[in-house]
Amino acid sequence: MEIKVPALGESITEATVARWMKAEGDTVEEDEAVLELETDKVSVEVMAPQSGTLTNILVQEGETVEIGSILGNVDRGKKSSSKQKKASQSKKSSSKTNDNKSKKSASVEPPKGAEKGASTPRKLDKDREERVPMTTLRKRIAERMKASQNTAAMLTSFSEVDMSAVMRLRKKYKEIFEEKYGIKLGLMSFFTKATVRALKEFPVINAEVENEDIIYKNYYNIGIAVSLDKGLVVPVVRDADTLSLADVEKEIAALAGKARENKLTIEDLSKGTFTITNGGVFGSLLSTPILNPPQSAILGLHKIEERPVAIDGQVQIRPMMYLALTYDHRIIDGKEAVSFLVHLKDSIENPDRLFLDI
Repeated sequence: MEIKVPALGESITEATVARWMKAEGDTVEEDEAVLELETDKVSVEVMAPQSGTLTNILVQEGETVEIGSILGNVDRGKKSSSKQKKASQSKKSSSKTNDNKSKKSASVEPPKGAEKGASTPRKLDKDREERVPMTTLRKRIAERMKASQNTAAMLTSFSEVDMSAVMRLRKKYKEIFEEKYGIKLGLMSFFTKATVRALKEFPVINAEVENEDIIYKNYYNIGIAVSLDKGLVVPVVRDADTLSLADVEKEIAALAGKARENKLTIEDLSKGTFTITNGGVFGSLLSTPILNPPQSAILGLHKIEERPVAIDGQVQIRPMMYLALTYDHRIIDGKEAVSFLVHLKDSIENPDRLFLDI
């Protein structure tokens, strides 16, 4: 039976063979992962269609394939021997070496005239420098971020929020919450619910630009940025307005787990209306997040840091966080952006309002 590139979503037409987990001559079981494909959004494991022996690898690591292409074959009747395996692995290793040499050679060729903006790769100091091609995912991230800069009129507004009330609430109920729902009570669920509440008040921030039209969305799919070794992915908590705080926590945890295990689907990453990114987990005190197209706004969270603040004429030390809202100034004015941040700040500083919906 043939191993084929599976359908990966209506917007995905090709993928790159990231790695073969099995070599020619290896025995495989039905539904066992034999290779990993990398698209511009996710990594996907391809399973063996039946039990047998992997007899033919047609596409090498690093090569691009189209949906439906044949990657290799699994022979039910053929038995592998140790000699076959060694020969296969030696052949594969040699093929990979030649392929890598070919890639490196190709990567330093000067660009041709249809390639606008390309520059001739400089000569490297071989003892101290190394040229490594971008992964498909990293190239796609670079393209999307640059397209975002080129398309939207991005502007960032800032505010700060006192995290005292939320932190007290978490401390008071964290054990009861975890015992009842089987998950820890984090900060992202509070910000997700507060964000949805603010988006309902300022719907243009949940909208997107399409040509000369504004598309308003009466649903709230909140993307939560997750940083992986291979790049940033943004799985989506769907219909967050219909979920309880506990349900939001569970969904965020489930999506983050799938991201770390390379099990996110195209559906998990699609149809987000607004994104939250938390640079604070890495120690960032302040930053200006970049839009996640076609969305028109993104909220950046940062490190919680104790700072002196004036409270009713008295200086007090409070756990403070800077908030950053980057937005598309083509359709969102400063008034809406700042008002959104004020509304969000009020919900976080008075979290009882989130539960009473007032």
